[in-house]
Amino acid sequence: MSHFQITGGVPLRGEVRCSGSKNAALPIMAASILASEPVRLEGTPRLADVRTQTRLLKHLGVNVSQVEEGMIFETVDPAPIRAPQRLVRRMRAGFCVLGPLLARRGKAVVPLPGGCNIGHRPVDLHLKGLAALGADLRLQHGYVVATARRLTGTTIDLSGPNGPTVTGTANVLSAAVLARGVTIIRNAAVEPEIVDLERFLAALGARIEGVGTSTLRIEGVEQLGGATHRLIPDRIEAATLLIAAAVTGGSATVAGVVPAHLDAVLEKLRQAGAAIEVGVECISISAGRRLRAVDVAARPYPGFPTDLQAQWTALAAVADGASRVEDRVFPGRFMHVAELNRLGAKITCGNGAAMVGGVRRLSGARVAAHDLRAGAALLLAGLAAEGRTTVDRIHHIDRGYQRLDDKLQQLGARIERVENQPWNSTIPKPVAASFSEASRLASGHASRMASSR
Repeated sequence: MSHFQITGGVPLRGEVRCSGSKNAALPIMAASILASEPVRLEGTPRLADVRTQTRLLKHLGVNVSQVEEGMIFETVDPAPIRAPQRLVRRMRAGFCVLGPLLARRGKAVVPLPGGCNIGHRPVDLHLKGLAALGADLRLQHGYVVATARRLTGTTIDLSGPNGPTVTGTANVLSAAVLARGVTIIRNAAVEPEIVDLERFLAALGARIEGVGTSTLRIEGVEQLGGATHRLIPDRIEAATLLIAAAVTGGSATVAGVVPAHLDAVLEKLRQAGAAIEVGVECISISAGRRLRAVDVAARPYPGFPTDLQAQWTALAAVADGASRVEDRVFPGRFMHVAELNRLGAKITCGNGAAMVGGVRRLSGARVAAHDLRAGAALLLAGLAAEGRTTVDRIHHIDRGYQRLDDKLQQLGARIERVENQPWNSTIPKPVAASFSEASRLASGHASRMASSR
């Protein structure tokens, strides 16, 4: 286990380069199962989730080799069709192997997914779409067992109560490219990461019309070939770095980005008073004075991303005025609020939103990340706080950011990664739940002491 130690109050300045997109890499890696020839994926970020997905693919018969600037994937037939629970339960994107396995091998046994605890995230739309393609689906002992001699094209609607499903679109699309006939997917997700998956599949030989839109027409083919594909930049990492500069009152440039992917975020930063300059592949921000409070509602793309809701809440915590931060994608995604309040923030939650009263300065304290983006929010808050902040459970952060501490150091942040004992090793265990339970424990302890004498 390790933690971050942050000495706050230093305005960030300089230039840093963005890594390849985690949220694009994971479903594309899963879709490499479909290829009958080697696939080269360039710009692959070096993350814990990518390592987990690599282990999962190797278990499923995909040879994976690391090369300069990326990875090479080559499927070996015949190969296993059962995904191990210990890997899929670590991250939600592991479930994205279901569609490719079913389409390529006719059967898939995949456990229900895990990942960050950010609220209810059902997979019913994944299963509904695959069933519409002709798959026989059963749930056995926590595993989805899917079989189909060959999938058949149909019309599928992927709209959900909180918007289109992103990983569901990846699963159904990846299955449809090898289905017999034509498949129409309505209300498909249009996030840049899904568009990148569509481009990748097209490079393999898939016939997809409507790339980048919410209606996709897929004409199934017998098999797919190989290709070389470069991932899009990670828009969430880029925005996290921009918000880090803003929350510290600094100025920075993030290079290697697609600015159009961040339109909604940049608009909110401008409304808050930050100066933004956009280049061809870079974004610069300057926030020399305290930012204004701005209301934000996270929505599906092209709206403000749910993956930046926590980071924006950290910015709002030190903005001038009161604001409302709402999440219409995952209304329960506010695990970071209690930890931000430990740092002196004034935030209350209810009905899928946080009411934030900005304070002039946070105060360093020991906090713990409960999920990936919550961890990033705590880093940003620590950068803005007086004194020292310690962030524990940083394995969550490492799942989705490629050495975020190194990139922040490039901008002048005083942040150190410290290897240590488990973060809670010095924290007393919770008291017994009842008097009778406490008596039983005390009695057992007394008996052991007597016998030892």
